[in-house]
Amino acid sequence: MAYRHVPVMRREVLAYLDCRPGQTVVDGTLGGAGHAREICERIGPGGRLIGIDQDPEAVAHARSVLAPFGERVQLVQENFANMAEVLSRLGVGGADGILLDLGLSLNQLENSGRGFSFQREEPLDMRMDPRTGESAAELIARLEERELERIFRDFGEERHARAIARRLAAEQRRRPVRTSAELSRIVCAAVPRANAGRSRIHPATRVFMALRIAVNRELERLEAFLEALPRPLNPGGRVCILSFHSLEDRMVKQQFKALAQEPRRDPWPGEPATQPGGTLRVLTRKVVRPGPDEVAQNPMARSTRLRAAERLR
Repeated sequence: MAYRHVPVMRREVLAYLDCRPGQTVVDGTLGGAGHAREICERIGPGGRLIGIDQDPEAVAHARSVLAPFGERVQLVQENFANMAEVLSRLGVGGADGILLDLGLSLNQLENSGRGFSFQREEPLDMRMDPRTGESAAELIARLEERELERIFRDFGEERHARAIARRLAAEQRRRPVRTSAELSRIVCAAVPRANAGRSRIHPATRVFMALRIAVNRELERLEAFLEALPRPLNPGGRVCILSFHSLEDRMVKQQFKALAQEPRRDPWPGEPATQPGGTLRVLTRKVVRPGPDEVAQNPMARSTRLRAAERLR
């Protein structure tokens, strides 16, 4: 199976992680292992990479790509939300660097056969870990119209969430919606033609993204990871997170800011003018986006947002 992956924002990720020889770094979302390979080359013969991914195909692919680095690489099929437990099982007290890339890999879109793409006729599964949870088809069959509308609106920021949910629920009552192509046709039929023609993206893009987020409980798992910070990091260790959705980015931004505990500029009467220093130092004062050259070469990078922070103590 062909497995292509272009590391998104490669230069920026490596700069913020600042990988050095002898460090222990965790890639919590292996994907195509492009970032992991770059990290391995920088942490040298004394370093250690721990690679985590819930997709068994990603882990198998990474095992092949990272084979030249030998025993310095340990791979685990798990969700990054459980990173602390993984490190504990491996006897690792903390990491010097953590990377999360929250986007889909090209393999999942083009080769997995799990219905991530609206351009293919595949079973409507969308589970990143096929061992657990319910598929997208099962989720659609179980949920009421109002709940489908909420998912499309909240997770996909879809303007036509109500019309799409109504049409999908009606089609589901007639016969189960079981493939990605069926779902794509239903969404396209529900979106007004004038609106579909003005959009730069396919009408089904946001609905597919919303369902994927719901099926894999992506926001819940990101929240669990963020709540565990900065424990998985050693003092001086850095965390870089690549997100592709405004909700994800907002969660990362707010947690980094909370852990940094910036001084109060206008305290209430009786409050101290400053707070004790936080446990994180935010390295990205503003969100970092890919440059136009990268977007031109890799359109999947278009919506990427990068934030990074360093553990102080």
